[in-house]
Amino acid sequence: GFSNWPHLEIILFRIILIFYLVTLIGYLFIIVLSYLDSNLHTPMYFFLSNLSVLDLCYTTSCVPQMLVNFWGPEKTISYTGCAIQLYVFLWLGATECVLLVVMALDRYVAVCYPLQYTTIMHTRVCVQLAILAWGTGLVHSVIQAHATLQLPFCSRQMLDGLFCEIPALIQISSSDTTYNEILMSIASIILLVVPLILILSSYCAIAKAVLKIKSVAGRKKALGTCTSHLLVVSSFYGTVTSIYLQPKNHYAHERGKFLTLFYTVVTPTLNPLIYTLRNKEVKGALIRLGKKAQDSQNI
Repeated sequence: GFSNWPHLEIILFRIILIFYLVTLIGYLFIIVLSYLDSNLHTPMYFFLSNLSVLDLCYTTSCVPQMLVNFWGPEKTISYTGCAIQLYVFLWLGATECVLLVVMALDRYVAVCYPLQYTTIMHTRVCVQLAILAWGTGLVHSVIQAHATLQLPFCSRQMLDGLFCEIPALIQISSSDTTYNEILMSIASIILLVVPLILILSSYCAIAKAVLKIKSVAGRKKALGTCTSHLLVVSSFYGTVTSIYLQPKNHYAHERGKFLTLFYTVVTPTLNPLIYTLRNKEVKGALIRLGKKAQDSQNI
């Protein structure tokens, strides 16, 4: 944690607790609303619900333990707890990388092939893409976590980090970690660089398609469905890549800890706000549910 700055830890505890509660409420709101309103039973909101469940579990895998560490002087976690946290965090983090690509693909089909959208993105395809994202994350987690936990940690048992993740664990190993660093680099290229290239390529194609739309209203509608996703991609990849694509000896710096706080606490909190405050369909669904509730009370 930030043991050298105890006053900062008290402030961070309060801030992170508020962010975590907002995250829980925001994602539960999206999940429940997407389930209750039939107008939101579309591929876009199916993937958004997956992202909501994912980020809900993602933050829960590390934030509660982080809050415990910030609350008092006791900052310990069992080896089993550390291993579980590592497996779950890697699984969900890798899944999000793939799921963001899937969501970009969905927006690409919606804008570039609007007439064939329902045919291409039918229910079976959406389910298969979701399974692909979750399955890829699980495979990555098993490979990376297993390789990391094989390292000896006998001589040093203090993590210079906020929770159990690969860079922090590699730092305290007493053996040669070259293999683990190479494995992490390969995984970073596959799960960070390649997905980011695919996402940017899809949005280049979307931009070309939008420019061909003659009406201003049509352009605004097309861009409106993509802006939220682009903001989420920017906040997620901007911080994660700065952690996992930098040299090993820079990770222990305090800057790395603040970046970790950003992509584990701040980004998941901003995502539901981005998808709801700027989304007319979500606002419309909320109004419809409010009317239904009022009508049921009148009856």
